[in-house]
Amino acid sequence: YLNKIDFMINIVLFGKPGAGKGTQANFLKKKYSLIHISTGDLFRYNIKNKTELGKLAKSFMDKGDLVPDKVTIKMLEEEVKRNTNAKGFLFDGFPRTKSQAEALDDFLDKNKMEISATISLEANNNVLIKRLLERGKSSGRIDDQNESKIINRFKEYNEKTAPLKAYYNDQNKFYTVSGIGSIDIITNRLVEVIDSL
Repeated sequence: YLNKIDFMINIVLFGKPGAGKGTQANFLKKKYSLIHISTGDLFRYNIKNKTELGKLAKSFMDKGDLVPDKVTIKMLEEEVKRNTNAKGFLFDGFPRTKSQAEALDDFLDKNKMEISATISLEANNNVLIKRLLERGKSSGRIDDQNESKIINRFKEYNEKTAPLKAYYNDQNKFYTVSGIGSIDIITNRLVEVIDSL
């Protein structure tokens, strides 16, 4: 009997705003039959369906507070448990801090699972700014239309993910992939990393 760890692929995907994370997540999810867990989607789902966790999360958000890690982890746990025969999970937008990464490891460990790799899509700021401003023209997203707001998002991203890089590097699970080039080329780079695990 194979241990779950042996055949599950659990990936954490990082990427600055505009690095193409959404596009690539969709592809990887299909190729490797992964369940894509986006914390944004989870929050929306739980709040919309007025679940206990959704109500709890909303009570913090209404006060303008950050939702505590244990609430977010609980949502993730329920999502993982709903998909017991999954071949693996693609975590998107989580973990965002070292304490979240530790909580995620603890939870996966309890379920005889682990993170296989964390992959960061890297691209330099100038390229991403161009991309986002371009996207802002069609997406109507206010935060994509203002260069100083975009730069701010990058700064916040770097500050938050720097400790995560160190955390996963220590476990030899951190990989960077260039997010520059055509969508197919970037996909191939990601596939190379995952197939080498």
